[in-house]
Amino acid sequence: MKLDFVPLNKLTDSKANMRCGRKAPDVSDLIPSVRARGILQPIIVRPQGEGDLSEVVAGRRRWHAALAVAAEHPDAVPDHIALVPAAIIEPGDDAAALEASMLENMARLDPDEVKQWESFTALVKKGRSVEDIATTFGLPEQTIRRVLALGNLMPRIRDLYRREEIDATTVRHLTMASKAKQQEWLALIDDPDTRAPTGQYLKSWLLGGQTIQTGVALFDIAEAGGPVVTTLFGDDAYFGDPQSFWAAQNAAVEARRDAYLAEGWTDVVVVEPSEHFHSWEYEKSPKRKGGKVYIDVRSSGEVTFHEGYLSRNEARKREKAGQPGSLTKVARPEISSTMQTYIDLHRHSAVRADLLKHPSVALRLMVAHAIVGSHLWRVSPDPRTCRNDAVTESAEGCDAEASFDQERRAVLGLLDFSAEEPNVTGGNGDKYGVAGVFLRLLAMEDNSVMRIIPIIMGETLVAGSAAIEAVGGTIGTDMANWWAADAAFFDLIRDKEVMARIVADVAGERVASANAGEKTKTLKAIVRGYLDGADGRTKVERWVPRWMRFAPSGYTERGGIGTVKAHAKVEAARAALAEAEAGPMAEPEEQRLAA
Repeated sequence: MKLDFVPLNKLTDSKANMRCGRKAPDVSDLIPSVRARGILQPIIVRPQGEGDLSEVVAGRRRWHAALAVAAEHPDAVPDHIALVPAAIIEPGDDAAALEASMLENMARLDPDEVKQWESFTALVKKGRSVEDIATTFGLPEQTIRRVLALGNLMPRIRDLYRREEIDATTVRHLTMASKAKQQEWLALIDDPDTRAPTGQYLKSWLLGGQTIQTGVALFDIAEAGGPVVTTLFGDDAYFGDPQSFWAAQNAAVEARRDAYLAEGWTDVVVVEPSEHFHSWEYEKSPKRKGGKVYIDVRSSGEVTFHEGYLSRNEARKREKAGQPGSLTKVARPEISSTMQTYIDLHRHSAVRADLLKHPSVALRLMVAHAIVGSHLWRVSPDPRTCRNDAVTESAEGCDAEASFDQERRAVLGLLDFSAEEPNVTGGNGDKYGVAGVFLRLLAMEDNSVMRIIPIIMGETLVAGSAAIEAVGGTIGTDMANWWAADAAFFDLIRDKEVMARIVADVAGERVASANAGEKTKTLKAIVRGYLDGADGRTKVERWVPRWMRFAPSGYTERGGIGTVKAHAKVEAARAALAEAEAGPMAEPEEQRLAA
């Protein structure tokens, strides 16, 4: 018997299974666990004949639960579902298969990983090795190590995982944390005014903001000597010091650049993380025809080498000049540059006149320009920056940003862009790139193009602008759907008069009057108590401060509120537009008669 992972789509039922022949089992109790963590305890299979299928000898319910979860993802089955851990027995031995099935159904290992950890830990204390435990329980050694890694976690974190209040990804990243860092994270869990990072956000929080996997390094990690942080599951490792990583990675990139030049390439261009290499903006060109090497460096640390490319402009120039190194005199073109301008202007006039009859095509062309840009049209995403780290973290971690980012990734897929691109907009203005994106948009249905437009506008809306006020008021944005008061919000309130009015806004005038003499810190605690429904207070749902509402207002007469100023400008514009649409007012009757 050997242990391995078997593709889910290569499994079939076995007649040797003691449950074979029955209808599909009820697996509703297994689906949540399998959906979250995959199959943890291997099923028992044996090869079926000469094909590549394997029969499920034991573990039929787990197999059916995985099939049910896979059916939820018709386009792409998650990796932890697509591959099933299995103990593979020799083919053809029905007796051994039946025996295995009976053992499986009569004595199962507890499926709770925390319980497994307790069992495995007891065996380790008695001198059993990981290999011995894997053999005893019929589990891959990697699974044993993953379960034993839970011992690095504080008991309370294990309890949170046992009760499924945190997911497997969060637990995996917490195994990288020291006990002090785990305590800091638990404090965030306990604080009702903060949102503790989980999942991928937790990894970024643990590693100081930038997560670079060791697998992207072009250099010898041991020789570089930089700190490496790894999960105790043993399947993920990251650089603990991004600065030392980039110093070594950039040196390796320069070494590769020098090597390419020594091989005879005409040029080697390093594309910095702030820029992007888009293949559709280039043409393939071999070394002997002047092709270059582009080294695409991503902010994730990943480096891709694109050999033998020229920008379309360079390729056109070389076509006009003949082969590289040729001294052949360039033939005189059949038209002058002035004639070329004449042709270009008349074609321009004709196309834009006909474009009036094709608004759908014009829309796609506009979207292409917004994505790629041109020398007449440049669109840049709002940087969404703030020098206050707490404000930045609050904005980046909010539900609205997560929702927008999820749709942005879907739109990047529609455009056949990399999912790692930070934005859809902000291209370099290459005219051929505009044409390429435009042709791709022409092939899309209207509803797909309409999905792209909100992402473009969302990325390029200026934070704090009157446009935000105009759009939010028009589409009826309700901030309570996307925002809740957090620690960063309360920390930024320093004005006692304002805080007193917020108490009245949340708890009522009677409570505000009774606590008029309290300190600002106490007033904040009162508001938090009502928002959380703590200490017997009636919980206040969906509260949003006046400054953030659509339409916004202030708490005092002092003013100085950007959102209120923007609202006033928008309302003035609305009034002027309404007045213009109404036309000149009718002349008073007495003036008309006098005239």
